[in-house]
Amino acid sequence: MKVTASRAEAFVRRPDPAARAILVYGPDDGLVRERAGLLVAGAVDSPDDPFLVAELSGEDVAADPARLADEAAAIPLTGGRRVVRVRDASPSTPGAADKVARAVAAFLEAPPPGDSLVVLLAGNLAPRAPLRRLAEQAANAAALPCYTDDAGALDRLIDAVLGADGVTVAPEARSFLAANLGSDRAVSRSELEKLALYAGPGGRVELADAEACVGDSALRSLDSIVLAAADGDRAGLDRELAASLQEGTNPVAVLRAMARHLMRLHRTWGRLRGGARGDQALQGLQPPVFFMYKSRFLDQAERWQPQMAARALGLLLEAERRCKS
Repeated sequence: MKVTASRAEAFVRRPDPAARAILVYGPDDGLVRERAGLLVAGAVDSPDDPFLVAELSGEDVAADPARLADEAAAIPLTGGRRVVRVRDASPSTPGAADKVARAVAAFLEAPPPGDSLVVLLAGNLAPRAPLRRLAEQAANAAALPCYTDDAGALDRLIDAVLGADGVTVAPEARSFLAANLGSDRAVSRSELEKLALYAGPGGRVELADAEACVGDSALRSLDSIVLAAADGDRAGLDRELAASLQEGTNPVAVLRAMARHLMRLHRTWGRLRGGARGDQALQGLQPPVFFMYKSRFLDQAERWQPQMAARALGLLLEAERRCKS
């Protein structure tokens, strides 16, 4: 079965009992690990018990396809449900991903008695990837996508993590966090937990607090990259891009962020040509332009003519195609 991104959180809280194998995949590695961990924790009493949870890698399954079904069929010595967690379920070794998909297909066609569960973790998979296609089409499997947090999801994460300690957030600090987090759920959660500790129970986070705790150590903001690129600041772009990629940012996420930025500039350019001025031209953009970047964004919108943006979008699309191949 195919689980939409909008239903993913609800599915994790209450998985379909018919699903004997659940594929958790997507470009946000932190979110993949978080959701897979929640699925395992919801299925067994003790996720750290090696008698209840078997750990395999995609390479393990590719090397010995029968091992997946054998591990799922094993009866825990302590009783309870059995879970098999497969890391990197779509390995890059030639032919390995197909072998894993065939092993999962064999498991689904003749699942062992009982209620054992297989949880598969993978990166970003194309719609035609064998494992994703299998999980989406099989009645007793599920494919759970994990995309980078949008503005709404990031806002909810901020409230959930900081709200657990009664910490409130100033609007400017929230805008800063939205601009500097979101590319990886695990990184975002870790940074917010650090910020909650800094503020203390019942505290309040101001902009200076967010900058002090998150600005230097969080995953580099995609905004820093796209703003430098749109400015034509090659030295700044090289610096920001190199730092971001070194910290694990998905290259496709960078390309898509640049494409979104150009489309936002084009929309603002049209409003400026229609007579709107200043903040009027920025109204309705989601997420809103961070207040520190407004003047810079408006300057870029004036410079980027539609034909320039269209050519750049074509180059970005071709770059993404090459990344995926």
